[in-house]
Amino acid sequence: MPDFFLDLPQGTLDLLVLKALTWSPRHGYAIARFLEERTGDRLRIVEGSLYPALYRMEGKGWIEAEWGESELGRKAKFYSITREGRKQLKRQLNHWETVQDAVGRVLRTENA
Repeated sequence: MPDFFLDLPQGTLDLLVLKALTWSPRHGYAIARFLEERTGDRLRIVEGSLYPALYRMEGKGWIEAEWGESELGRKAKFYSITREGRKQLKRQLNHWETVQDAVGRVLRTENA
């Protein structure tokens, strides 16, 4: 368990959720655990952030939901990425890479 948790920059949660859903449909808890595990538990995805993001993305047509049964035999809403969601993921990845490159240029600049 890390000593600290990272704060996500605004808009990053959508990108991470869309990416998580490219592997397979998942219910909310499984999305959160997938992201936490993939980041070495550096990110803590809380319900108060995740579920509003899922509802918003569903409203935009980036993901769709279907009721099913979880691994524990409970009723759960499973989310999957749509064709429009894949297009949005590509746009957000391009934006993220541009931001990452710009910030990296500043951080790699030597003192004059």
